[in-house]
Order: sequence, then structure tokens, then C-alpha cells
Amino acid sequence: MLCGARSASLTQEEIQRKGFCVSVKIIPFPVTAKFSAVILQLASLRSAFFESRLFVASRSVNIFRIKTTFIPAFSACRLLFQNSFQKLLTMNQKKNFNRRDFINASAAASVAFTILPRHVLGGRGYVAPSDKLRLAYIGCGTQGLREMCQLITNPQLQIVTVCDCNRMSTNYLDWSPNEIRDSIREVTGDPNWGAKLNGIPGGRDVGKELVEKYYSKAGTPMTCPAYSDFRELLDKEKNIDAVKIMTPDHLHAYISIAAMKAGKHVVIHKPIGNRMYEARLSIETARKTGVSTHLLAWSKRGGNDVVKKWIADGQIGTLREIHNWSDRPFWPQWSANPTDTPPVPEGFDWDLWLGVVPHRPYHPNYTFNVFRGWYDFGGGSIADMGHYSLWPMFLTLGINTAPVSAEALGAKTCRVENQVCEDVVNDVAFPYSCIIHFKFPKQETLPPFDLYWYDGGMKPATPEELEGGSLEPEGMMFVGDKGKILSGFRNESPRLLPDSKMKALLNGQEERTRWRRRRMCALDCRMAHQDLTVRPHHGHDAAIGIRAGLVHEGLVKAREEIG
Repeated sequence: MLCGARSASLTQEEIQRKGFCVSVKIIPFPVTAKFSAVILQLASLRSAFFESRLFVASRSVNIFRIKTTFIPAFSACRLLFQNSFQKLLTMNQKKNFNRRDFINASAAASVAFTILPRHVLGGRGYVAPSDKLRLAYIGCGTQGLREMCQLITNPQLQIVTVCDCNRMSTNYLDWSPNEIRDSIREVTGDPNWGAKLNGIPGGRDVGKELVEKYYSKAGTPMTCPAYSDFRELLDKEKNIDAVKIMTPDHLHAYISIAAMKAGKHVVIHKPIGNRMYEARLSIETARKTGVSTHLLAWSKRGGNDVVKKWIADGQIGTLREIHNWSDRPFWPQWSANPTDTPPVPEGFDWDLWLGVVPHRPYHPNYTFNVFRGWYDFGGGSIADMGHYSLWPMFLTLGINTAPVSAEALGAKTCRVENQVCEDVVNDVAFPYSCIIHFKFPKQETLPPFDLYWYDGGMKPATPEELEGGSLEPEGMMFVGDKGKILSGFRNESPRLLPDSKMKALLNGQEERTRWRRRRMCALDCRMAHQDLTVRPHHGHDAAIGIRAGLVHEGLVKAREEIG
């Protein structure tokens, strides 16, 4: 929506009117709960999987921005100020003028100044407080704090309140013993933050302190309210514009639906929901409420465009298979619920953490970084990492029709009971490793193909074309009837196999580049010669123009024909 002034005759309120800009796209990969349900439900995702357009794909986390059109507003202010200032000059030239005329002209001139956008007076990059997105941050665990340290420096938003069912503790699990502590030290400018803490910190008090320290350092001190219950936050914090949800997977849909119903825009980490019903209900709620929503898992990867072109050019013949493998899980996996019942830590609201999941006794093996391995709380490795690799690839290659079937192969575990070895029937957690085989029908630009997902150290067989090499711990591979493409996990740095095919492709590109350069040089010379012969007295100017890129229209046309 345009905001600003069309002319100097508009009122100050009209000049300052603002609009809100939203954007919508597709959901490619919702997540299910039970491992068996993953297989059955992914095969029937035609409505939620590919037809919805409510959740946004974007690299930028600040998807909600209040857009203002500065130039028209500034032009109106300038005209208003010029007219008022001219009156002051005219009155100054008069020998007699009354106080009322002076006050009226001065007031008009002051209005012209006061309605200038604040970022003009604040300098380049300054965003007025009234133009900032007011964000509530729900979830202050390790990943929540890690992303908060990055997000809080964005001048277009302000984190105004935080929420977490844990007050504060140092028993979190993470990828590094000191990354959270060091990130908070860096963003707050406090080199001694957490010096007396023993362990990895997290919780709402840590989030509150981070927010208050950062804005105090930035010269805009504030008090950041901290809540244990997101429902209380939504009820009391009426002035927030959006919420960012960084909780365990099983609370994503629960909180986002409540926020959307309250009219708040939603930024959510993957997945959208931990049950298919939750995901569909979230999508439907976004559609009904009309709020802007953003799913954080998408990122633009140039390798996908390269692979798409190579497949279209027939570099590997007809596509038959796509393989994607991850070295996740990076967390402990269990095959049965714990039987011991330790006490709930002080300051931790276990019932709020469970949320919509049926009650069970507290155990630390469920919480914090290990929740992803349990059917009730997470979606396993494919929900953790498949969004990053498969979703952008689906969007780029135009995979818009859901798979017709899926088959899962998971590692099994055993136990000893009364000196007898027996299989463990695991119906509560994802396996240590698995392979999932999806069969996709014909797409708009792709033939029918099979997609294989691997995790827990499982990988496809090493291609013979690697000639004694081995596959990386994570990667992606496209198999056709005339060749293969091997790339990183997110389709980074794709290359054709065997290497001789890649070298031939590169040599051909280099040869075409050299040919184009020779042709361009010849054309430059010919066009320069034509200019010199037609207009001899402009020869020097023509040569300068050609070197500067200001070429003759015929030269431009010739270059376009060469490509």
C-alpha cells in the first residue's frame, strides 16, 4: 500500500498514513508425528502439501515491514515549507504585519518540519520507533537465543517482550559449550556476561536480560516483560505486531493459531505443526485471518537453478532418482519412554511445556535439544533438515504433485529380558537411522521419479563414477539414465559425474566464452570504424564511447544476436 502524500494539499494525517505489506507462497513439507504416520500421510498431502499458498518462503527474517513511500511525502513537505517560508519572507519585507499572520505562517512552516519521516533526520539507516515492527519472542532456549542475538540487531524491528515456560537454568544441551554465552556477550557488549554460570544457559530471564542490555547499549533503554504462558502475553501485550515462535515442534501450531486469531503476524520455525491436522488447521487459520505468516526454513540456493538447467538440457538424460542424505540426528535417540520420574526443576512449568500433548511424568530426556527424537514432540531428522534441502529444490524444479506412495526402512533395536534377546517394539520415537522411499508421479517438467531420504549415517551406494572416491556425510544426488549430478546437502556446488563430463562441459563453456569475446572485439572494431568513416570529426568521441560502453545501436543489436 502506498503511503505518503500525493500533493502539498493533503493533511498531515494523510501524509503520515501508513500501510502494511504482505507476501504469500507455498508450503512444501509439513511434518507428521509418528514414524509410520510420516509415510502414510506424506503420500496424501495434495491439499496441504502443494495447494496452500499461505506460508511465505523468504531468506529474510524481517518479512513484516511497514513500508512508507518517502519521496511523495518529502515533496509535499518541501512545497508546504517553501510556501510558508515565502510568506515569512514577504512579511519581513513589509513594514507592518500583525502577530497573527506571523504565528500562522510560522506554525505552517513548523508542521512541514514535524511531518518529515524521522529516518531523514536520524540519518541513513535510521528507522523511527513508530515504524519499527514490535515483535514478541516466544521460546528462549538455545536456538531461540542464538537467533535472537542475530535478529535483535535489525533496525527495522524491536523485540518488546519474551516468553518461555522455563524461568532460567543452565542444563540446556547445544552444539557448543560456550556459543550461546559468547553470542550474548558480543551482542550486548558485555565481555563478562555469564562468567559465573556453570553450564549452558537458557530461559525467559536470559532472553529478558539480553533484550534490555542490547537496547540499553543502543541508547534506547526499555523494560522487557517476560511471561511463562504465551496466552497471558497475547492477552496483555496488545500493541505487538507479530510473534516469532521458537518452541519445540509440538507447540508450533498451538501457539501460531492462537496468535493469528489474536490478529498477530507469525514468524515460525519449521515445522508448521507436529500433526497433519495441526498443519492444515494452521494454514486454514492463516487464510481466514489474513495475517502475514513466514516459515523460516527456506533459503535461495543457486545450485538448484544449475541442476534444473542441466536436467532440462539433457546432461544426465531422463531423471530417474533423487537422493538426499543427512548425518542427523545430532541428539540422543531412545526406543522407549523413560521409567524413572525425577522432580520437575524449580522455575520450569512442565504442564505449559507439554501443551497439547497428553500428560506424562517429567523427564529431562524429553526436553530442550532432544525433543525432536520423540513422536509426540518432534518430527525426527527429516523434519529437522528436510525443509532446508528438499523444499527449495521442490520449488525450483517445480515438484508440485504429491508422492503416490512412501516406504520406510528403519534401524531396529534389541534388549535382554531374563537372559533372552528380543526385539524392542518402538512406537514412541524415531529410529537411530532410516531410509524413506517416495514415488513421485510425472510433474509439469519432470518425468516420474523416485526420491530417497537417508539419515543416521545411511547413504546411497557410492557411484562408480567417483572412481574410488566416497560420498560426503551429507549430500544430494540426481540420477539419470545417462549420467549423475552430485552436490552438497542443500544442492550446493553441483557437478556432473563422471568428472570427464564436467570437464567437457566447462571446456565447452570456456570455448563459447572465448568465441564471444573474439566476435565482440571484431564488432567493436567494425562499429568504431563505421563511426569514424561516417563522422570523421567525431572519431575520438566514438572511440571513447565504445570503451565506456556507450555503443552504437547497431552494435547493441549485434551483441544481442550473439547472445
